[in-house]
Amino acid sequence: MPIGFLTSVVLLGLCAFAALRPPMPKHSSPSNLWFWLAFLLNEQPFLGLALLAVSVAPTLTTSVGTPVWWLAAALTAVPACALAALAVRTRSARGVLQAALAAGPGIPMPRTRLPLLRTLLLPLVSWRPGVRLLRDRRYGDARTQRLDVYVPRGRPDGAPILLYLHGGGFVTGSKLFGARPLLYRLAGHGWVCASANYRLRTAYSDSLADAEQAIAWLRDHAGELGADPSRVVVAGGSAGAHLAATVALTDDSIAGAIGLYGYYGEAGADASGAPATPHTHVHAGAPPFLILHGSLDTLVLVQDARRFADELARTSTAPVTFAELPGTQHNFDFFTSLRFHAVADAIESFAAWATRR
Repeated sequence: MPIGFLTSVVLLGLCAFAALRPPMPKHSSPSNLWFWLAFLLNEQPFLGLALLAVSVAPTLTTSVGTPVWWLAAALTAVPACALAALAVRTRSARGVLQAALAAGPGIPMPRTRLPLLRTLLLPLVSWRPGVRLLRDRRYGDARTQRLDVYVPRGRPDGAPILLYLHGGGFVTGSKLFGARPLLYRLAGHGWVCASANYRLRTAYSDSLADAEQAIAWLRDHAGELGADPSRVVVAGGSAGAHLAATVALTDDSIAGAIGLYGYYGEAGADASGAPATPHTHVHAGAPPFLILHGSLDTLVLVQDARRFADELARTSTAPVTFAELPGTQHNFDFFTSLRFHAVADAIESFAAWATRR
């Protein structure tokens, strides 16, 4: 049996089973093997099925019916079944999201048309023809203080604004990664969106100041962008969710906050020397929050996000919506998938409601 065939079947099988049921760590951690094995196939099992088909085709199209062929077919069936199970599981997110939005702020979540060809054939391509991308706009003097702005090609008038802050544990990451399908989608539906870099490997107060300065830049340039400076939603993934939550809790003019697979624990100290965590700033006047987290996140445990959501819900007078997405890993917003299509429906419904309040 060819070595290439065995290698492909074993690797894809290992990644698929790591995605189906990874061993969960006892504590959140910045990286682990199970995340790297599972991340891609958990969101794109169809890509895994395509890779499997290409890898096994030379073996399964020769010597059909021989004992070696039957053994190869049986070995191929193992990762194929695991990948099929992953594909079925991605559909479970929609019902959870619909229930969470209905139980919290009472927001209906419509089912939008699924871009099936893009999801199956071009999952890494987020570009949309109706959106113009303004790259590397400077919002400060530091080299990393840059943001990309996504605007509708037809000039909007009074569009709401969404700022996305990337993850990376405050040591790595880029505005080029995270939520690009969401940003293009919202901009295509009339929003002005931005994804910002911020200073890394520095004091938390510097990163937070960058997030605040990026919002100030968007408000200052709202007129030329066709946006409404009073309708701002801040969102982020992982460490970016930490910054987004802190900004939303300390800026009274934020309309809503969205945390995706967020880390909300301590991140050094803030400007006053107190532990830097959104928990410190929770108060009754907080804006509405939408907190989404994967049940199988091996980098930031779902229990940590649930603890933050529970504290917010006990204290804030605004709705706090928490949804635990079944079978979902970290970084689930990186590219188009069946799961993220449902997540984007929920985010758009929540963000539109928050900016109309």
